[in-house]
Amino acid sequence: MNGHNRILTKAKYIDNSGYMDKNDALSAFGALSQSTRLDVFRLLVKAGEKGMLAGEVSGSLGVRQNTMSSNLSILSQSGLTRNEREGRNIRYFVDTNGLNGLLVFLLEDCCGGQPELCGTLINEIACAG
Repeated sequence: MNGHNRILTKAKYIDNSGYMDKNDALSAFGALSQSTRLDVFRLLVKAGEKGMLAGEVSGSLGVRQNTMSSNLSILSQSGLTRNEREGRNIRYFVDTNGLNGLLVFLLEDCCGGQPELCGTLINEIACAG
């Protein structure tokens, strides 16, 4: 982990500087490498802070609830999503710490150690949508 201190989050270890290690990044990429899970993740990104109930996610994508449950579990285990119980329902959210950790992992050595050269890329990411 490049000497960074790691803290335990709900799903994964992410160090306190925002970095994921290579194995955690591979887990995240593995979770996103399946079409339905990628659609779910993008839907939850779009939902923002309010998140979505599991049934809403399932209905929005036309996926059976038991199949969706498995996909949501894989995304949660990868550190990319989190959930909160609301009575009998479960609301899912993008785990912004996990997303940030993955982006930092990808861009850590961007532009040969000259982060000012990455301004355009960072602005595109920040202003997408």
